Amino acid sequence: MVENAQMRPLVPFVRRVDEGPHPALLAALRRALSEVELVEHGEIAVDRLAEATVAIVDGPSADQLESLPNLRFVQSTWAGVEAIIPAVPEGVAIARMVDPQLAATMAEAVLAWTLYLHRDMPRYARQQRGAEWVEHPVVRVTDRRVGIVGLGALGTAAAKVLVRHGFDVAGWSRSPKAIEGLQCFDGDAGFATLLARSDIVVNLLPHTTATANLLGAEAFAAMPFGGSLINFGRGQTVDDDALIAALDRGHLDHAVLDVFDIEPLPSDHPYWDHASVTVLPHISGPTSADTAAIIAADNVRRFLDTGELPDGALVDRVRGY
Repeated sequence: MVENAQMRPLVPFVRRVDEGPHPALLAALRRALSEVELVEHGEIAVDRLAEATVAIVDGPSADQLESLPNLRFVQSTWAGVEAIIPAVPEGVAIARMVDPQLAATMAEAVLAWTLYLHRDMPRYARQQRGAEWVEHPVVRVTDRRVGIVGLGALGTAAAKVLVRHGFDVAGWSRSPKAIEGLQCFDGDAGFATLLARSDIVVNLLPHTTATANLLGAEAFAAMPFGGSLINFGRGQTVDDDALIAALDRGHLDHAVLDVFDIEPLPSDHPYWDHASVTVLPHISGPTSADTAAIIAADNVRRFLDTGELPDGALVDRVRGY
C-alpha cells in the first residue's frame, strides 16, 4: 500500500498553522482527487518536497511554499488573492477559486443585507432599544437605487440577483463592461456618477494598490444624504476614519461590514459599539468545501495530465487579481 501511494503524484495541501485545520475541505479534496497523494505539508518528509510541482493552498504560507523547489502551479481555494500573491514564489502560476456556488452564496448575502437596509431594519432596531413604537413609510423596491462597486464574477452575480428582485441597480468597474439588464459605469468619472446615484453602495472589489482607501471621505461625500454602505469586498478598500466621520455627522445612515483591515476585528475597535454599524465576522462568501474541491481537483488534474493552466482563473500579479 505504501508503494502504491508513493507512485501517485504528490500534491501538498498548504495551510497556515494559525488558520487551524480544515478537515471538511481536505476530505472533499481527497475524494475529488483520489488519483494523487494529497498530503498536509507538515506531514511530508523533507526528502519528498522536491516531488511536488503543484500545491493546493487554503491559507498562504510562504515558508511552506518556498520549501517546494519544483513548484510550478498553485491552486487556491480562496477567491481573494492579496494574501496569497506575496507568499507564492515568483514564476509560479496562481489560480484563484472561481466557483459558481461561491458567487451564488455571495449574491444571497448581498440581497439579504440590501433588504435589511432597504426596509429600515437598523432604524427599527434602534427604536426597539428605546422602546419607541414609530412607523415609517416604506420605499418601493423600484425606487431604491443600489450601486455595485466591482463587476467581477461576484459583483455580476449579486447585481443580477438584485435586478431580479426589482431594485434599480447599476455597477462600476475600472474598465468598460456590458452586462445585460445593468447600467454599467467605468473609470473615475463613472465612479463618481455611480456613487451619486446610489442609496446603497455594495463594495465587492478585491484589495489592490488601486483600491486601497478608494471608499474614503471624497467617495462618501459624493453619496446621497442618508445613503448606506455594504462592504463584502476587502477591508482595505474602506477608510475607517472617513466612514465613521460620515456616519457620525449623519451623512451616511448605516454600514454593514463583513471584512476589515485587521481580522478578527480588534475588540477595542470603534465599529463594535457604533450604533450605525453592523459587524459581521467575514461570513458573506465562505468557500463551499464540496464544490470548491471539485473545481480545484479538475484544475490540478488537468495540469498534472497536460500542463494546462485553468483559463479564466489565473492571477495577474501586476494587477493584483
